Amino acid sequence: MFTPGRGEWDLDWRGWWGPEPPYHGPVFVLTHHPREPLVMEGGTTFFFVTDGIESAVAQARDAAGDRNVSVAGGAATINQALAAGLLDELRLHVVPQVLGHGDRVLDGVPPLALETIAVRAASQVTHVTYRVLGPLG
Repeated sequence: MFTPGRGEWDLDWRGWWGPEPPYHGPVFVLTHHPREPLVMEGGTTFFFVTDGIESAVAQARDAAGDRNVSVAGGAATINQALAAGLLDELRLHVVPQVLGHGDRVLDGVPPLALETIAVRAASQVTHVTYRVLGPLG
């Protein structure tokens, strides 16, 4: 989600947000390509994590202290976090559109018990929030 491309970094690319991203804190970007941290205006620093989802979430939790940590990303990132047991809550945003390609949400995730805790519909999206209860069985 940090860049429009895949592969080696375009070091001139500084994100979608302009000079002041909306995060105002540390952001840990899961990647296969090392890069030095990128310090932006407004208190956002992007850290590029190459050693897996567990490391990225551990670094985020360490940086957050007693505050919440959010994992954002596409299906591959969310699937990794779910499979590793790293999420307490899952928020899905469902739009009435079929793309016909791409990663599938929940692909490769072992059976999990989820509890629906919120559903909110708008004209072009339905937001569903689940509490992750743990593995089935």
